[in-house]
Amino acid sequence: MFFNKTKNTYLFLLISILFIITSCKQTSTVKAQEFTQESIQDTFVEKKTVVTGADQTKAYIPSLLNKNIAIVANQTSRIQKTSNYDSTITSIHLVDYIHNSKQIHVKKVFAPEHGFRGKADAGEIIKNGKDVKTGLPIISLYGKNKKPSKKQLKGIDMVIFDIQDVGARFYTYISTLHYVMEACAENKIPLIILDRPNPNGHYVDGPVLEMKHHSFVGMHPVPVIYGMTIGEYGTMINGEKWLKNGIQCDLKVIPLQNYTHQTAYSLPVKPSPNLPNDASINLYPSLCFFEGTNVSVGRGTNKQFQIVGNPFHHLKKHSYMFTPTPNEGAKKPKHNNKECYGYDLSNNKKLNRLNLQWLLEFYNAHKQYSKEKKFFTSFFTKLAGTKELQKQIEQGITEEEIRKSWQDDLNDFKKIRSNYLIY
Repeated sequence: MFFNKTKNTYLFLLISILFIITSCKQTSTVKAQEFTQESIQDTFVEKKTVVTGADQTKAYIPSLLNKNIAIVANQTSRIQKTSNYDSTITSIHLVDYIHNSKQIHVKKVFAPEHGFRGKADAGEIIKNGKDVKTGLPIISLYGKNKKPSKKQLKGIDMVIFDIQDVGARFYTYISTLHYVMEACAENKIPLIILDRPNPNGHYVDGPVLEMKHHSFVGMHPVPVIYGMTIGEYGTMINGEKWLKNGIQCDLKVIPLQNYTHQTAYSLPVKPSPNLPNDASINLYPSLCFFEGTNVSVGRGTNKQFQIVGNPFHHLKKHSYMFTPTPNEGAKKPKHNNKECYGYDLSNNKKLNRLNLQWLLEFYNAHKQYSKEKKFFTSFFTKLAGTKELQKQIEQGITEEEIRKSWQDDLNDFKKIRSNYLIY
């Protein structure tokens, strides 16, 4: 009996040791991955969930083999990976996944506003550096260096762009895309966009930007909400010849699967520090106008872009009070350490068009009661893309009348947009 127990114990230990050795070999294989046709596996393709371009590795990994690659990425650039051993699904950063390969040579990463890990304030200058995990150089595309230089692209055979957009003209990732496309076109480097859903892709609305007011928060003659994925938007930039001197980029888009513009999509990773959830992302296009006024949109709180208010006494009658203080993504929030009075919109019904009513109400209250001289700042025109919207508000024009003034330009844009829709 004792002999049998001892024999079983040794047998158990032997099996355990063999399992550990096998696991170590598997881990080693992941760190120095060799891509073969069999090892490149797409995730969720047969299911009815949305499949991002990044998840469809079979569609782009073969094009990268034995090439020097630059990747434009941030914290949203993740893929779903299925284990070959137990079929579990994990999330891995695109840069880590590709960098693991001995056959693909990732040379550098370009990072947009908010940085590679997505923790910097809006408008904060991002410095170049090195990624701690991979050792890859990180080059900022925000601040003075918005466009990859010829020197920065020297020796690069292909560029991959994988960043989650939210579908609003003043969200600067599409401006970064413009400059990346332009740099690739000038240096004759192919660009692949790994497409991702637009959480605000279900409608088109707002004033169309007048090019005399173009800036990094609005570079193209499109409405505030353009209803396109970032892949579709890139094809429009190319097709309409909006790049410098009308040049065009050698562009390929890896399209989404199981997606339409009416598909509800909850982002798995917050796209920037002050868009923490679905409510903030849906409200963002309407509330961002307040960034060009004396009204706070909740930066410095835990309800960014879900609350609005300012410290002026005439607004105490409103239902919600908050006090902005410095936090991640808002080191110097508007009305820092001052009590603000306004609205909590976090439980608001999902918007299917821009809401101007909140903006009109705050302006009218300011005009009637506030001792502050200014409601609008010069930034408002950049956000609106036109001076007309501020004039209309100041003249007391109603929301519906303002909307009517957009319609001809919106209809013209929709005709252009239709030429580039993939979904």
